[in-house]
Amino acid sequence: MATFKEFLRTERTKRGLNQSEFGQVFGIIMTDISKIENGKKKFPYASLETLADFLEMDYLELKNFYVAEMLVEEAHKYECTDAVFAVAENQSKYVRNKNVKQGKIKF
Repeated sequence: MATFKEFLRTERTKRGLNQSEFGQVFGIIMTDISKIENGKKKFPYASLETLADFLEMDYLELKNFYVAEMLVEEAHKYECTDAVFAVAENQSKYVRNKNVKQGKIKF
């Protein structure tokens, strides 16, 4: 599996677009596309839906890929083992369940 920056570069080149042309689709200048593809800058979250439409991808799938990479970067930054992802999954389920139960309470 590729990183998000590698994914973007691959998708851009598959379509025969240079960085400037690709960036115009999202209102991003060429130098920022270069920084994104080199990992020095993040693709703007606000443009993910436009990116999904442009790539004819499911938005939720693309968003999950985007956010998962941020989680991986944080885990590596703090030198966590891969076990952190199982813990995070359990915490996510707990929080989601807790919010659902709280939402059902009627006053």
